[in-house]
Amino acid sequence: MIDTHKFVTDLEKTGFTKQQAETIAGVAKDLQDTAELVTKKDLELALARELAPIGETLRLHTWALNIMVGGIVALVLKAFFL
Repeated sequence: MIDTHKFVTDLEKTGFTKQQAETIAGVAKDLQDTAELVTKKDLELALARELAPIGETLRLHTWALNIMVGGIVALVLKAFFL
């Protein structure tokens, strides 16, 4: 964060009028506030990065579940038909 009071004081010490210094400090603060904004695309990319490991884990669990269900079906078929 910009310390606007100190910023204005420093500008006044270098020869700016109070009004000029306050205007410059206001613009600097607005620019800083704007710089912290992110776009929708930034959020989507960050979310995709965070969710990627979860997707890998889910795929692994899906394969494991499919193998277990296949084994259970094989055991049930063997019990009834052999």
